Amino acid sequence: MKAGLIGLGRMGLRHLSVLRDLGLDIAGAVDLQESAREKARTDFSLPPTALFADANAMIERAKPELMVIATTAPSHADLVCLAAAAGALAILCEKPMAVSLAQCDRMIEACKASGTRLAINHQMRFMEQYTGPKAIVRDVPFGGLASINVVAGNFGLANNGSHYFEMMRFVTDEMPATVAAWFSSEKVPNPRGPQFEDRGGVVRVTTTGGKRFYMDASTDQGHGMHVTYVGRNGRLDVDELAGKARLVVRKSEHAGEPTTRYGMPYDEREWTIAPADSVAPTRAVVSALLADKNYPDGAVGRMAVEVLVAAHLSHEQGGATIDLTAAKLPRDRVFAWA
Repeated sequence: MKAGLIGLGRMGLRHLSVLRDLGLDIAGAVDLQESAREKARTDFSLPPTALFADANAMIERAKPELMVIATTAPSHADLVCLAAAAGALAILCEKPMAVSLAQCDRMIEACKASGTRLAINHQMRFMEQYTGPKAIVRDVPFGGLASINVVAGNFGLANNGSHYFEMMRFVTDEMPATVAAWFSSEKVPNPRGPQFEDRGGVVRVTTTGGKRFYMDASTDQGHGMHVTYVGRNGRLDVDELAGKARLVVRKSEHAGEPTTRYGMPYDEREWTIAPADSVAPTRAVVSALLADKNYPDGAVGRMAVEVLVAAHLSHEQGGATIDLTAAKLPRDRVFAWA
């Protein structure tokens, strides 16, 4: 299968590695910067004829069947629609999916009209950090999942926070129902350019089934990615960057004691997991997309954007709870996410 890639920054080069690992024919790669094209040429031994400064020229000449879009978010909608109209069989787009809900809808509709499979690179269903906890919190001794708590450094609510909204949906198998948010007062310069803004802060989400999700990635926090899953009878702590997990669960003879008996004897287990990585899960997403089976589609990407939009509205309203089942979110409002 012929593959095309638009965007040769840090993540774009990782996508090139994935395409090469999967044995795909890299028919064209695009970046506006000559230095980026040169790095791709030397690192991946691409012929000069496969490198382009213009996406339209690459699509017209290379006619890729699989298109990977690894640019910043403001260009995602136009590029996805361009690739779909040109006849791409499948498209993988980086997250966040777009910078407005209207753009998300346009991407979904364009791919539906052309019969193009659209995936957004939310990789959680393929990562051990989440497949393992999902199985544990569903196990009877854990007593049912009540809340997920993410404490992290200032990784950006759109750039990385959007991943955790999909993680919440994947682990709980429930959609978000309400959103409340309180952003940090400090606005940190975005490393991708002064035209972008990605706020830090605190977000609280409840699911349709009543489970609670909390994320604190405030601007005064500068280290780590740590997730705690809490149930009636257990707690699972995962240090995602260190690759360490610790599970404590009430001993079975005390499982029926009330929750006010929070100091009951427990069993404990510690183990290691693969530290957070973006290449292997991205390879899994591409493989699933090509197989047309169990990939994170446009609806998943739109859900993450919907939570982001609701978080902005909540913050602007002093932390008011936004009910996603009733509120009419602004479809056309454009955000400065990268």
